[in-house]
Amino acid sequence: MKTAVRALALVGLTGLLGGCETMTESMKEVASSLPAPAEQMSPNDQVLESNWVQATGYAPISLQPGQTPQHKMIMAMRASKLRAYQELAAIVHGQYLFGTTQVKDMVVQSDQFKTAVAGIVRGARVVKVFPVQDDVYATTLEIDLNQVQRAWVETAPEGATVGVSPSDSSTEFH
Repeated sequence: MKTAVRALALVGLTGLLGGCETMTESMKEVASSLPAPAEQMSPNDQVLESNWVQATGYAPISLQPGQTPQHKMIMAMRASKLRAYQELAAIVHGQYLFGTTQVKDMVVQSDQFKTAVAGIVRGARVVKVFPVQDDVYATTLEIDLNQVQRAWVETAPEGATVGVSPSDSSTEFH
């Protein structure tokens, strides 16, 4: 019985580790497909100026799990970085909003909304990690939107036409 359980655990572990390797390779492929900043060219073969945007995430130190103040501070630093990535994802990919408002006899009864963000943020860099007052940590990240746009254009599905609006740096696939 123990041998069967060990064999099953070994097969499961092999599958999990194999999945990790697949993810590692795909991330390497994604990273290698990003152009170097000096190579950024517009569709008209003109060098594009950088279009950097920044996002800052904040996290309270005292609310973090941890047994020591130092551990709580590290957790707040990590949480603030993840929140900054969430903000960048909203800038790059947009934010989904779903809202409902109930009105009865022309009086608002309830007003609710939910938001969600999903997407991959590649090429962001940490600008600054810093404490804010006594109990908050902040992380500021930045990303070049022209580099993001170029990566989307280069990885467009075959046969898709790509519409690029120069006024707002948005990219659409049709």
